[in-house]
Amino acid sequence: MTDLTPVAVEEHIRQLANRIAGSASVCADRYAAFLNADHEFDTAFARAYMRHDGPQQEKRYAATLATEAERSKRDTADAAYRYADRLAKALEAELRAYQSLGASIRTQYAIAGRGES
Repeated sequence: MTDLTPVAVEEHIRQLANRIAGSASVCADRYAAFLNADHEFDTAFARAYMRHDGPQQEKRYAATLATEAERSKRDTADAAYRYADRLAKALEAELRAYQSLGASIRTQYAIAGRGES
């Protein structure tokens, strides 16, 4: 943004506020997808563990190998949620910065021309 007028800053703040509002549903959707994938992984692991005959440690390794796809899906969903959450936080930080910038610009505009003869 190169135009640092009060109007331009306020418009950018409004756009950021709208993006932040939208990010809430994105984060909620991605977290729900993560919870679903986590549940699917837990269930698949338990089934694979119980199906395998052998000592406990062998059952655990067999279940780990049998559930690679579910673990990958869960990890991908987790990464997507964490990305959306970090993006939402970055937008909030940018909003605070622009609010501060807006206050500074309004002050500059308010005192512009004072003290001149």
